[in-house]
Amino acid sequence: MDFLNPRALRWKIAALAAAACCAVAAVVGFLVHDATRERGLRVGTDRTLTRLIAAEREFARTGKAPADIDVRTRAELPGPLARDLPARPAGDVDGPAGEGAYATWYDVDPPNWYWMWGAADVGDDRYLVVRDDMSSEVRGLQLLDRSIVKSVLAALLVVVPLAALATEPINRRLRHGARTARRIADGDLDARIGPAGRARDEITEMSAAVDDMATALQHKLENERRFTADVAHELRTPLMGLVTAAGLLPEDDEAAALVRDRLRALNALVEDLLEISRLDAGVERARLDPVPLGELVADVVRRTGTDTRVLAVEPAENAGGMGSAGAVEAGRAGEPAGVVETDPRRVERIVVNLVANAHRHGAAPVEVTVAGTRIAVRDHGPGFPAELLEHGPQRFRTGASERGRGHGLGLTVARGQAEVLGARLTFTNAADGGALAVLDLAPPAA
Repeated sequence: MDFLNPRALRWKIAALAAAACCAVAAVVGFLVHDATRERGLRVGTDRTLTRLIAAEREFARTGKAPADIDVRTRAELPGPLARDLPARPAGDVDGPAGEGAYATWYDVDPPNWYWMWGAADVGDDRYLVVRDDMSSEVRGLQLLDRSIVKSVLAALLVVVPLAALATEPINRRLRHGARTARRIADGDLDARIGPAGRARDEITEMSAAVDDMATALQHKLENERRFTADVAHELRTPLMGLVTAAGLLPEDDEAAALVRDRLRALNALVEDLLEISRLDAGVERARLDPVPLGELVADVVRRTGTDTRVLAVEPAENAGGMGSAGAVEAGRAGEPAGVVETDPRRVERIVVNLVANAHRHGAAPVEVTVAGTRIAVRDHGPGFPAELLEHGPQRFRTGASERGRGHGLGLTVARGQAEVLGARLTFTNAADGGALAVLDLAPPAA
């Protein structure tokens, strides 16, 4: 399901929105945290200095420090606090150090966690020392941090679903475009994405470009189909005259026999072109009838007049690999295959083309194996060329010179007839050599 796909566009946009939200929250949180911390330090410093000034006044008046104030020597002061105290002028050890002779130090190391220290020089190597607990400020800062984190999480719980829902119109348009593109690829050249209302964005531009491409492709294919059909029809009339004239030539003349052979090849080429033009036009429809597939294939192969072996095997034995030699030899000749509902004329056309291709471009022995609704035709030649395996059969291209002569129309016709049947025709090479074509009349649902 697209909604649950973590790689879907909606979740990428939602993740981007969440990342942006977290980045903004991190920056704002850092600034607030730093400002609050600085404010707490200022408050603690002011509080400590206020206590020091009050204690210094009382010490000057009474000669004693308040009960909560320590009196220490410079050597007894913590190191950072002693370093921050201003030095006395040389020779002045008795009098007060003067205005500004104060120092503060914020201690965050154990054992004195979060204490603000303050010291005031009162002369005679005596210093008033104040310690102020900063735990309340620290706890307030921690509570602030937790509040920021909770607020960010709460915002994410709102932002992420809203971002995912906000992308639904975009996803809907993209899915519609993908479905339309697949329909065009499947042969529905009239399919178009169409306008997207008042939207004027990149998706609209892409949809218009795809529609323009589909229109141009449709015109090009229609022109190509019309040209093929026109050429085939125009060739048929003079060809019939040539065939009639060739029939008047002497039977025992070698040149006449060569002419008749070439005329048969040319006639087959014209008929293939006419058939391809009908298949391209999409006007062909299958007429389904229940037929015993094994008997049909055996009869078709017999009428080809070629040296081809036909085997019928159990479907379970071949589900994993009809192309292996072991699977072919495991078959029991003459075993009846099941009845399949299909168009026998189109199955015959496919089998004849596959068998003829195997004999023309492959090497003996040629074997036809029937298992359930699958028909496998295999030879023991050089196999299909890599270009055919990658791109499928293409008209007027045989793929490789070592595969012999031909126009490349036989496999093209076979593939077109398989599409009319709703079957799947695949081309592979057997592991131990040879080309393997498999026609599955009942392919699994996509």
